[in-house]
Amino acid sequence: MDKIKMGPQSLIYPQPVFIVGANVDGKANFMTVAAAGAANGDPPMISIAIMHHRYTLVGIRQNMSFSINIPSMEFISEADFCGTTSGRTVDKAEVCKFDIFYGVLENAPLIKQFPVNLECKALHIMNLGSHSFIIGQIVESYITEDCLTDKKPDIDKIKPFWYTTRLDRRYRSTGEIIGKASEMGRQLKAL
Repeated sequence: MDKIKMGPQSLIYPQPVFIVGANVDGKANFMTVAAAGAANGDPPMISIAIMHHRYTLVGIRQNMSFSINIPSMEFISEADFCGTTSGRTVDKAEVCKFDIFYGVLENAPLIKQFPVNLECKALHIMNLGSHSFIIGQIVESYITEDCLTDKKPDIDKIKPFWYTTRLDRRYRSTGEIIGKASEMGRQLKAL
């Protein structure tokens, strides 16, 4: 099978849809971020990349804290709105009718309607070129009680969705189960 050069691109699929929250001048603001992921296990950390001119980045720098809010599919319109509208001109929390709460950090706004919320302390902010790369330590996590099965998060109840940038600029839902992690490769270990 031949390979075709595409030039340097971050062809990573799918990308998570996270709504990042930060207080800017004491007021809650939210933006959609797809350039994000786990950064460390112990202590738990997350990474996000935000373009330098984004309004939410102002709040992260002011407070050195932020939230990650994972929307369920029922909030796809709100997530898209938060990614296409600036908090400099619109109160996104008001338009989206977000019920905001604060946790232990007291300055990282969290969205109650979303099934999963991560409260983060910003540890590092690095200039990578087009984006600021932020490493945040997760200081507390919250989950809606009815999104648990046997006291564990249940992805089928959380109903997250993904973004496919460059490919087709669409949102997609989770797919079928195709195998069990740490078991699928066992047959190769015998070789």
